[in-house]
Amino acid sequence: MTDYRKVVVGTDGSSPSMHAVRRAARLAGDSAELVIVCAYYPNSRRDVERAQDEMGQEAFQVVGSAPAEDSLRDATDHARSAGAGSVDTVSVLGPPIDSLIETAESHSADLLVVGSRGLNTLKGRILGSVPSEVSRRSECDVLVVRTTR
Repeated sequence: MTDYRKVVVGTDGSSPSMHAVRRAARLAGDSAELVIVCAYYPNSRRDVERAQDEMGQEAFQVVGSAPAEDSLRDATDHARSAGAGSVDTVSVLGPPIDSLIETAESHSADLLVVGSRGLNTLKGRILGSVPSEVSRRSECDVLVVRTTR
């Protein structure tokens, strides 16, 4: 049993993000609602190029609403198999950090779960750390799930 009533977790469809979804689902269990959020970029050529510049080969996972909806369906399957009873999904047009914070606030989340890939690369330093920024800006508890070792 958890003290949390509403848990929000982000996914981009990647295997590491599904690890965070499963952890959030185990925490939510039958006693809390789990809200899975996927941020995506619009399909304009300029925005697709920007996503590719920022995310490299992973951009396909979050460019356009169709891949976001696919990611949310997969995440829901992972969450249910990990024990989540109540699952809701939200796709949000915009950058991941803003999308996570806004969803947590609009759903009155008690806990926001994010995965950490440990980007100790130049790319990670330029783009910033999603867990770090979410922790700094969130008004609810934040759990950072280490998704790689």
